[in-house]
Amino acid sequence: MSIAVGMIETKGFPAIVEAADAMVKAARVTLVGYEKIGSARVTVIIRGDVSEVQASIAAGVESVKRVNGGEVLSTHVIARPHENLEYVLPIRYTEEVEQFRM
Repeated sequence: MSIAVGMIETKGFPAIVEAADAMVKAARVTLVGYEKIGSARVTVIIRGDVSEVQASIAAGVESVKRVNGGEVLSTHVIARPHENLEYVLPIRYTEEVEQFRM
């Protein structure tokens, strides 16, 4: 199984909450964190099997359309990210999310 990292960036916090909820319900992925970027930009980060992450991202993008004023600014999936990324960027499984790991 190839572990991937997926990200959705939205404008507005309600949109990212809706996207995150849809993402974890749509596929076997783990929500590992989020980042407030500024200017109402928020990014949510998930991990899981490549196909599951892709399905999850698609569900998250679709769900943002239901949020009044919700807007997807960016999405991306990285298959098999280099292990060095986990030590520098907030994409690793932390102790807090380990119980939800798929």
